[in-house]
Amino acid sequence: MRLGILEMLGLGATLIFAIPVGIFGVQLLTDGQTVFGGGMLLLAVLMVALPKYLTTPQDIPMIAAEKVIGGVAKDPDEDE
Repeated sequence: MRLGILEMLGLGATLIFAIPVGIFGVQLLTDGQTVFGGGMLLLAVLMVALPKYLTTPQDIPMIAAEKVIGGVAKDPDEDE
């Protein structure tokens, strides 16, 4: 799975917020607060995973353009 430049920037911005939440969750787990620490770790994972797998209203024009371009211009086969 290859990421474009904008997707990489979005992932980087998400990681800026998700990493501190994950570190806080690990610290809570080591202090013995398993429920809250586990919740923070789950939140950090969801912050990174959900934007990749959910379709937002901003994604719809890009998906439509990819389908149109994919129907018009096919990738050349390796045999050619």
